[in-house]
Amino acid sequence: MKKIAILCTVIISTLNILQAQTPLVTEIESSADEVWEQIRKMDNIDELSSFVSKVQWKGPKNVGGERVCTSADGKGYFKEKITGFNDETRTYSYQVIEGVPAKNMNNTIKVVDLGYNKSMLVWTSNFEFIENPNMTNEQFNTFLKTARAEMVENIIKLVK
Repeated sequence: MKKIAILCTVIISTLNILQAQTPLVTEIESSADEVWEQIRKMDNIDELSSFVSKVQWKGPKNVGGERVCTSADGKGYFKEKITGFNDETRTYSYQVIEGVPAKNMNNTIKVVDLGYNKSMLVWTSNFEFIENPNMTNEQFNTFLKTARAEMVENIIKLVK
């Protein structure tokens, strides 16, 4: 009985440490190729998000490249590293390495062909939230959901 209690405590503690953002899944009335053409550019985040005023690149605009995104008010930033990019599977992955209250933050955007000029965009984020005085876990999750939803909405406008 004691082993079960310890195991449950370990599982609950692990679940509290590892935060998995609910994927944003959106069906789009455009072909996967049209949607992917917008996603694959992602160097234009400042045009897709009201939270970002400018983007500066270090290295290639592909795997291994890093981008620094400055906040709309110019007071903050976050740095991302491109970790995966595949035109064949229409998958784009990046890791946020600085500037957010999270560690091990890995994100993937995938465009799935549904046929009949329709596609599905799946955007996932997995991370460990870092306690801090400026933002709660709930506020950070709300920010992520809002930012991703806005960017997807703007991508949809571009492909229509």
